[in-house]
Amino acid sequence: MKNILITGGAGFIGSNLALALIKKGHKITVLDNLSPQIHGENPLETSPLYLSIKDKVKFISGTVTSKKDWEAAIKDQDIIVHYAAETGTGQSMYEIQKYVDVNVNGTAIMLDLLANQPHQVKKIVIASSRSIYGEGKYRSAEKGIVYPKHRTSAAMDKGDFEVKYADDQEDLELLATDEESKIHPSSVYGITKQNQEQMIMTVCPTLGISPVAFRYQNVYGPGQSLKNPYTGILSIFSTQIKNGNGINIFEDGKETRDFVFIDDVVNATILGIENPAADGEVFNVGTGVPTDVITVATTLVKNYGVEVPITITGNYRLGDIRHNFADMTKIEAKLGFKPAYTFEQGIQEFTNWVNGQEVENDNYAQSIHEMKSRGLLK
Repeated sequence: MKNILITGGAGFIGSNLALALIKKGHKITVLDNLSPQIHGENPLETSPLYLSIKDKVKFISGTVTSKKDWEAAIKDQDIIVHYAAETGTGQSMYEIQKYVDVNVNGTAIMLDLLANQPHQVKKIVIASSRSIYGEGKYRSAEKGIVYPKHRTSAAMDKGDFEVKYADDQEDLELLATDEESKIHPSSVYGITKQNQEQMIMTVCPTLGISPVAFRYQNVYGPGQSLKNPYTGILSIFSTQIKNGNGINIFEDGKETRDFVFIDDVVNATILGIENPAADGEVFNVGTGVPTDVITVATTLVKNYGVEVPITITGNYRLGDIRHNFADMTKIEAKLGFKPAYTFEQGIQEFTNWVNGQEVENDNYAQSIHEMKSRGLLK
């Protein structure tokens, strides 16, 4: 049995991980500020994520930007799983200080305490993100493996949404992104996740602490927040459909992501916690399969049985990437991990769960207005 601290442990991934670790006999402490954007305005009484763990863990209501809260949380811990973070690509582009304060400075406070005060922490698992890669990995017929720069407004204004390499007009072959791929995030969120990962992987070995980083792809499943209009395309589309509102798809709908089911993410993370082969390593966690946004929207409409219009708008968000999906070779070879859920299986589990929830207010228009007012949505 280990004493394990999960920061952000009342969130979607954190709460599921906490429950799984408790079943394995570990003692869990959770540090979480129960953000209203994720948990609603009255989380102590209404947040299903918090309520699922509150009687099973030691819960500390606090924030990673507080040294005092960190000191209370770290006490007597053997392992830290660091999930607490501000998430959302678009929002990070205009709430820059908030994202840096929580994601970067919050991590710095933890490491500073571990470097300068007595503790018994032996391992830290950091939730990194596929967003640190920016655009994914491609093959050029002429130049071989290439990593395209971020797309320009000039090209996307013309409806040219696919990535190009340099000034070439050559079509590129999309490849799975492996852990050795170029890191060039296209959003403040991605930059902060890169900083978190690098700090953990750099500082921990000097303190005798084993670091493990998981670059999660797009995580989804039963229990994820349906209240947050800023992140989580499956939740956003589901809330729109359940309210009878149409779905507006950005670009041409052919942009792709790697959607990985929550149970697979939890299982991969537990391997990182318990298996010494993970120590000092960085791993992708996904399915290795790209799924385009049109497929996401049509599958959700079909599963819910609610007919709403699906409009491909040609609009685009600055900071969004075109494609990215994970190369899963390393995590399978080192940890023996293979995802158990296909997109079709996972989406069925997700929509079955959503059908049993109260319909949330559709606040997506508010988030769109914020991005438009700041020139981030074209």
